[in-house]
Amino acid sequence: MAMGKSRPKQETFLVASSVVARGSGHPFYARLNDILQVAGFDAYVETLCEQFYAPKMGRPSLRPGLYFRALLVGYFEGLDSERGIAWRVADSLAIRDFLGLSLDERTPDHSTLSKTRRLIGLDTHLAVSAWVQQQLAKAGLFKGKTLGIDGTLLEANAAMRSIVRRDTGECYDAYISGLMQAEGTANPTREARARFDGKRKKRTSNDDWKHPHDPDAKVGKMKDGRTHVAHKVEHAVDMDSGAIAAVVLHPGHAGDTTTLAETLRVATAQVQAAQADKGGNLPVPEVVTDKGYHSNQTMIDLRAGGHRSYVSEPKRGRRNWSENAEAKDAVLANRRHIHGERGQNLRRKRGERVERSFAHMYDTGGMRRTYLRRHANILKRLLIQASGFNLGVMMRHLFGIGKPRALQGLSLAFSALLSILWRSNCMRVGRHAIHALVATMSFCSDLVALRQVGAMRQTGLSTGC
Repeated sequence: MAMGKSRPKQETFLVASSVVARGSGHPFYARLNDILQVAGFDAYVETLCEQFYAPKMGRPSLRPGLYFRALLVGYFEGLDSERGIAWRVADSLAIRDFLGLSLDERTPDHSTLSKTRRLIGLDTHLAVSAWVQQQLAKAGLFKGKTLGIDGTLLEANAAMRSIVRRDTGECYDAYISGLMQAEGTANPTREARARFDGKRKKRTSNDDWKHPHDPDAKVGKMKDGRTHVAHKVEHAVDMDSGAIAAVVLHPGHAGDTTTLAETLRVATAQVQAAQADKGGNLPVPEVVTDKGYHSNQTMIDLRAGGHRSYVSEPKRGRRNWSENAEAKDAVLANRRHIHGERGQNLRRKRGERVERSFAHMYDTGGMRRTYLRRHANILKRLLIQASGFNLGVMMRHLFGIGKPRALQGLSLAFSALLSILWRSNCMRVGRHAIHALVATMSFCSDLVALRQVGAMRQTGLSTGC
């Protein structure tokens, strides 16, 4: 048999669209596209963004619906940058179909996505996020009766070695060199500066230091103990469904007790807007947080606002309430709440609901380190990330799958289940019948398969996505 050899190939000049090789499409994006089309997503965002586009002049622009869909792809595919989104969109026929691009249309590059993000205002991104919440409310998946609030740090697009003094503008190395020269060391080397800096009692205070290109980024300690320039983001999560009610961005050095009020205000407004079509006065939401938010003033403020609090209390020993009766009443009322049966259940559920939103948006969602600067730009991306998470909640409710990559490995899990049932003699069917059943469970083909996956999720075989 003669060995085949590669030869230079000339591409066909004209190709009929009917003979172009096309994939079967991704079932997740197909179902998600059906949801968005039925709800009129593209028409809504086009009306919303009309103010940012000229009626006749200018170069051909990126459709608003295509822009927001591309950012949703960034969440579902775990892409951390707009350049990565542009590459993924250009590489996938299934995602091209989700974006509504025909074969003869070019996919947007990263500069177009970036320019469109700067063009469309933050209020518009907030409105798109609120629209998704309204769709959840119509489906009965967004109540906002009980809100779980927690925060995490995002690594900023800035390096610690780039920070400068607020008063003199000198960089960190120059500052350390100045200290060493003041003590009599002339022309210190890099190793000497590192040794000197490691021995001194230092405080990299945000009052003294800033980043020259991103003043919104603040020095803070990350979850793994590293000191880094960071931003703090807080989530308010509906404890009934796990949907995100609000995403609020704060300075990286802000304490939990100082940011809770703003996050709760934004979340309450978002819940009221999503439930506006139901009419009437909505109840003041209950608040569930961890012990980092506990303080006398926090308890007083929550009680004054009519919120029933379930805030975990740190161990402070016996306390003297002789001069602060108002704080005593608020703290003891919260203590009764958290030690009740409902309080214990909510505290356990908080670790599941709130932490899951962090894991999906920042770890598997690719936003733990942001490549954008300024809070307005970062918040635009976070709002669409949260919208993708909320759409995943709806998809999980309807089909049992909340992310496209969750389809991977489900057939193996189902085969393992059949194997267990076979060995335990709980399934008295022939081997050929089992193989036929496995063949029908093609989780990547149609809606029936996705609904069966949803049924499997109820039995504890969810992948966590």
